[in-house]
Parts: sequence; C-alpha cells; structure tokens
Amino acid sequence: FLLAEFHYYGYLRIIIFFLLLVSYLITLVGNILIITTILRHQSLHTPMYFFLSNLSIVEICVTTTVTPKFLSIVGFGNREISYWGCYFQCYFYFVLASVDFLLLAVMAFDRYVAICQPLHYVTVMNHRLCIFFAVFSWLFGFLDTLPTTIITNNIPICGSNVIDHFFCDIDPILKLACGDTSLINLLNLIASSLTVLGSLVCIAVSYTLIIKAISNIKSGVQRWKTFSTCSSHLILVLIFYSGSVLMCLRYIKGSIFDFNKLAVVLNTIITPMLNPFIYTLRNSQVKQAIR
Repeated sequence: FLLAEFHYYGYLRIIIFFLLLVSYLITLVGNILIITTILRHQSLHTPMYFFLSNLSIVEICVTTTVTPKFLSIVGFGNREISYWGCYFQCYFYFVLASVDFLLLAVMAFDRYVAICQPLHYVTVMNHRLCIFFAVFSWLFGFLDTLPTTIITNNIPICGSNVIDHFFCDIDPILKLACGDTSLINLLNLIASSLTVLGSLVCIAVSYTLIIKAISNIKSGVQRWKTFSTCSSHLILVLIFYSGSVLMCLRYIKGSIFDFNKLAVVLNTIITPMLNPFIYTLRNSQVKQAIR
C-alpha cells in the first residue's frame, strides 16, 4: 500500500516534522516517567494510580503505532507500507483505542467508589478486582477488534493501492475494496458501540452520582477539594471523547475538513502527550513523588 502523500513542502514541512518528533518524545518520556514513579513509590500503589499506569502504557503504545510512520511520511516521503504491516497497524490502533475507552470507564468507577462510598473503598476496589478490570480491558480490546480485522483482511483489494490517510485506518482501506463490505461495516458498528457507548454510559452514570454526592457537601472548600480528585480524569475524558465526536462528523457531506484525520491526531498524538501533564501538574502527590 501507499499512504497519502503529504502536500506541505519547504520550511512548513520541516516545522511539522519537528513538532511531531518533539510531541512523540514528550509522550514517551512523560508517560515512562509516570509509570516509573508509580512503580517506585509505595504511596502511589493505589487503584487509581494502578489504572493510570495502565493508561500510560496504552498511550505509549498507541502513539508508537501511528507516529513513527507519520514521521517517515512527513520527513522522508516514505509512503510505502507492506500489506501485513498495514493490517497490523490497523488492528493494534483499534485494540489500543478500545483499551483506552475501557480504562477511562474503570477509572470513572474508581472515582465513584472513592467519593460516594469512601468507607468501603478499600474493600470494593481490592487488588483482585483491580487486576480483573485491567485484564478485562486488555482482553476485550484484543478480542473486540479481531473479527473485523480478520474479515477485512479477506476482502479483495483492487484498483488503487493508495490509502487516503497517514496510517492504515479501516475506512480508507474499505474504500479500496471491490467486494461486499456491509458485514465489516456492521461488525465495526457493533464493536464501536460496545466500546464507545458502553464506556460512555459507565462514565456518565459514575459522574452523575459523583456530582450528586458532591452537591450534598455543605462546605464549598470541601466540595472543590473532593471534585479536584477526579478533575484530571474528567479533563482526559473530555479530550478523548472529543476525538470520537470528530469521527462522527466525518459523515457530514460537503465538509471541507477531514474530521477522521483530525480525530486520529487528537487521540494518538495530542492526548498521549497531554496525559503526563494533566496527571502531574494537577496532582500534588505525583509531583512530590517525582521530586
């Protein structure tokens, strides 16, 4: 396959390449720093930071799935990608995106228990349940995407071999297919609904109950202090689900923007880069551990 050609030249191309490279390095260093800090400090061995370390691993993997190839296109004009390399990239991107959604939902549930049931937090969010949530998130991500990828791999590709994207997304691949793609589209819709809508419902219910519990606190200072324990997670949720909204906007006919590409940039480059800053700059416990 040939990925889409990058149409910017001269200094602008160099600037974009430099920004991509810097963001990628910040993502790697920042998320590795979070993982290392959590592993090394006993005070951070709690459910919230256990899920945060899993989230950081996902962010490293998802940006590594997309960014290096994007860098090679922008910097060196290397648009070629092998047949199997393309499908592996597509598969792992959607696997990691699914794990991301599920971990955000689990973290919302963790914040609900911590705020709404603080006396039962240790017994509810025990070590066994945390391991179960983490393993389930990863396994579901791998299995949820597998049927769509296998069937897509068996669809004949004819005509052009140019994928209109900077990585192997499933929609641009299906545009090259000359077979019936209705089953793939149905499976993709089911998989996306289970992951995105399922996690969104869990997060919405959790934060509805959290806001209700916070509103019952009489002290304004205490209300803000309680809400600040989940504000970092809420910011990350809003940024990540913004990418999903952008993906839905790609179906608007006549739009001058390619919302699908913009959503991928948001979820695979910007959000992984912001994750360390959101959870360190707003968290005194993590900042103290890093020091």
